[in-house]
Amino acid sequence: WTSGPFYSALAAQRKADLRRRGSRKPRRMDSDRLRAWVLDSLRRGWSPELIEGRLKARYAGDPSMRISHECLYQWIYAKPQRALDLRQYLARGRKRRTRKKGRKAKGPRIPMRVPIADRPEAVGSRKGFGHFESDTVVGAAPSRRCMNTQVERRSRRLFARLVDDKSASATARAEYEIFKDIPPAARVDRTWDNGTEASLHMLVDEALGMLTYFADPYSSWQRGSNENRNGRIRRYLPKGTGFGDLAQEDLDAIVGEINDTPMKLLGYKTPNEVWDEEIAKLQSKAASPNTSVALTN
Repeated sequence: WTSGPFYSALAAQRKADLRRRGSRKPRRMDSDRLRAWVLDSLRRGWSPELIEGRLKARYAGDPSMRISHECLYQWIYAKPQRALDLRQYLARGRKRRTRKKGRKAKGPRIPMRVPIADRPEAVGSRKGFGHFESDTVVGAAPSRRCMNTQVERRSRRLFARLVDDKSASATARAEYEIFKDIPPAARVDRTWDNGTEASLHMLVDEALGMLTYFADPYSSWQRGSNENRNGRIRRYLPKGTGFGDLAQEDLDAIVGEINDTPMKLLGYKTPNEVWDEEIAKLQSKAASPNTSVALTN
């Protein structure tokens, strides 16, 4: 009868109250423990959607540690929270990038350039591990310092190292320093754009037994993981920031925070967690006698 002319607002309110009490998911930030966890995550740069997913993954058996991203947005913009200025921790929207068309590539400037078309299909599918995307992030003048960034495609784990300039020799040294301590099976190849800073790629390849592929001109989407991680770095070091006074230790701290941030496409795991899982798989295979391969007939 609640749908008829004798609808009772009081009865409807009672039913709503009963449903709310019986709900297993809290609709407000009623828990001090939940509030503290959410505040800490926001200050670390996590989005409300990431927070919702990570809570479900980490506290699967604890319904008190739940909040939807819609409710979290409402909570952030609610009047009682404005004094905390939580909106500053929300990511700003960015303009959508469009691919440039109708431009022809210049002649080859990189010796021994292997195009991305020759890269194994397994690399593109992200089913394999140990395949990286490479790039250079340039700082503002007058300093010539920049950073070399490498992103493992499966785990999305970021590596970054400061370099004195964008020269090919400085870039090759930075790449060597990044990759030399990574197990060989976890550093199979990398994909660069067509910048001349990668023109000495063969030195790193020969020293470490790696391969290098090059994306098509004006096709940054072919290295989307690296573009995404560079965007995360820019949250800490916006465009227009010079790297002259930036210490490697400070960059390492930024990279560590990025790699400890869960990602939806990783099932709300962090890049570090997925990287560690893949390294453990490699170690397990190496230790298993059943995985040995005969080198002679």
